[in-house]
Amino acid sequence: MSDTGATGDGHWFEELADDLGASYLRYSFTRGTEQEVAFLVQVLGLQPGDRVLDVGSGPGRHAHALARRAMVVHGVDISRRFVDLARADAPPGATFERLDARALPFEHEFDAAISLCQGAFGLIAGPAASQEASATALDPDGAVLDGMARAVRPGGLVAVSAFSAYFQVRFLEDRDHFDAERGVNHERTVVRDEQGGEHEHDLWTSCFTPRELRLLADRAGLEVLHLWSVTPGAYRESTPDLDHPEFLLVARTAS
Repeated sequence: MSDTGATGDGHWFEELADDLGASYLRYSFTRGTEQEVAFLVQVLGLQPGDRVLDVGSGPGRHAHALARRAMVVHGVDISRRFVDLARADAPPGATFERLDARALPFEHEFDAAISLCQGAFGLIAGPAASQEASATALDPDGAVLDGMARAVRPGGLVAVSAFSAYFQVRFLEDRDHFDAERGVNHERTVVRDEQGGEHEHDLWTSCFTPRELRLLADRAGLEVLHLWSVTPGAYRESTPDLDHPEFLLVARTAS
């Protein structure tokens, strides 16, 4: 596929990804890719040849791992830099396209769709979203989930990880500012590029409760099958709690 689809108009994440480049894969949370993929393959019942959409695929770590297991994976990301990196060493069966996750063009094309580690779902909020007077501004991440639900076939599965509002507030750090009205955490942080240079960036992360995730899934026409508390690299079937940084939602479209 080409890069002809809709893309964001200067989304804040693009500049961050440009500075990170391949150094993104040095961060500790990326080291659990194989465990996360193995868990999802089992939970989603994925088989060789199944078609998977990876939304917010970044440099392609989950898509590559799925393709190595003989799945046919298409990754989409708003960052051209990340798409180029994902394509550079993609195994057979993995393709990538630059797209805005809020405007996914797919309809009933995939057996499953995933968005993990705030690759897209959870990163839509920011200054522009807070100023928009529209339905998507109320919960802009909902547009991502809606598009994922449309992208999978009837009876297909959707899996998203989302940052826990409980965890964020419980372990709020000095560099964090949590907007209680919008459920969005704003952090000013420093990232390192491929040469070790430092760059300051703002990060906006939407945080969720289990109830909010269930409501968003219901609005998207999804039946929630599982909702667990997880840690990157240590996915497991764990009842939602206050102690894990993320929730993992697994849902199914109507047959």
